[in-house]
Amino acid sequence: MRLSVLDQSPIPAGSTGADALHNSIDLARATDDLGYHRYWVAEHHGTPMLACASPEALIGPMAAVTTRIRVGSGGVMLPHYSPLKVAETFSMLSGIFPGRIDLGVGRAPGTDPLTMFALQRDKRHAAPDDFPEQLSELLAYVRDGLPAGHRFARLTALPGLPERPEPWLLGSSPQSGIWAAETGLPYAFADFISPAGADIVARYRDQFQPSRSQASPYVIVAAWALCADTGEEARRLASSARMAFTLMLQGQLMPIPPVDVALRFFEEHAQAASSITRRRRWILGSPDTVRRDLDALVEEYQADELMIVTITHDHAARRRSYELIAQAFDLSTTSNDPPAHTRAAIHS
Repeated sequence: MRLSVLDQSPIPAGSTGADALHNSIDLARATDDLGYHRYWVAEHHGTPMLACASPEALIGPMAAVTTRIRVGSGGVMLPHYSPLKVAETFSMLSGIFPGRIDLGVGRAPGTDPLTMFALQRDKRHAAPDDFPEQLSELLAYVRDGLPAGHRFARLTALPGLPERPEPWLLGSSPQSGIWAAETGLPYAFADFISPAGADIVARYRDQFQPSRSQASPYVIVAAWALCADTGEEARRLASSARMAFTLMLQGQLMPIPPVDVALRFFEEHAQAASSITRRRRWILGSPDTVRRDLDALVEEYQADELMIVTITHDHAARRRSYELIAQAFDLSTTSNDPPAHTRAAIHS
């Protein structure tokens, strides 16, 4: 089982966004050494909780300080951007770091409606909801090419050729699974957002249409997990993220609070603890417990790969969690083989 990392660049209370970005680069280096397969950075805007607003700005520095791990976006929120600009950016990254760049894209805004509107270049009216067309154009640039007579045909001569990023579709809804199947893309499902996606993933596999670069379906399940030396310590550490997400769902954004602040919060708001537990899947505990629960999740989704997102107030605790999970799964840095699902891109 391949293990990978999804990093949302959490900002601990008492530190800065810059600190969080440096923590992310440090964690990428650490998980590369531990044997994780890929490292994706998320995109969020206008929040004091998460620092990474531009995955492509982190991918380059991360790839530069690592040697074997694949690095990519988890993901680029495509509705904000020109497909050509995204294609050119990730083509350049692929040219600099050949065979290591993933281009994960999603439809979600990654922010609130006001911030989404502020991200638009043209503010005279709302942006159109044309994600399928955007995705098709992006794939034409990075994967499929365009017919010779197409008005954008010459734009497929991207700056990083002959290297190409590996495109992925991210999602947490039935529609994303349908699009991934129709376009012949590998699919990453966010169980940490929607913890009931096994049927969605099964339909993706059943409806998958092979593409020029992807012969068969491939699934990542992305889960929230936190591992510590004891279950009690894991539960303590998890209280920080639980408090932040509880308040986020109530419309209150904040940096990730310290453990003592979070524990006091849940002592005073016991019902809030129960509510956030019901809405999200929280995999946490000692190494044996986390290994058992992650194995069960993989079995539930019949996933080909497991991606883990972890948020703590203390960066050292987050590093330690990934270290313990690597040990529990006996990861090794000795295998540098390319992913089994990867197929050589066919140049147009």
